[in-house]
Amino acid sequence: MKPGKTGIARIIAAGGYSWQGLIAAFKHEAAFRQELFLATILVPLAIWLGETGFEIALMIASLFIVLIVEIINSAIEAIVDRLGSEWHELSGRAKDMGSAAVLLALLNVLITWLLILFL
Repeated sequence: MKPGKTGIARIIAAGGYSWQGLIAAFKHEAAFRQELFLATILVPLAIWLGETGFEIALMIASLFIVLIVEIINSAIEAIVDRLGSEWHELSGRAKDMGSAAVLLALLNVLITWLLILFL
């Protein structure tokens, strides 16, 4: 086991790493910036349109899921790109699957919002 920070110091360090990850996603990933922009518009709209706390929470959670999945997809793409620029079937598959995860997260937003707003 390697020595490292423990307790509160570990939590503070982890928070710093998370912040660095958010900054990196914003700086280097256009899709993340676009989805974040969409979320800044849709979160207030969810608060206004949702009739219950549960509806509002579901609508906002669906947006956060997109941001989370986009960051994971970007991490997959970064590690694949780090391994090499030559085409490899597994690299392509990893990137395609990450992209599919983002698509499913976006469909989740659409379905969640439509069901809440129109049923």
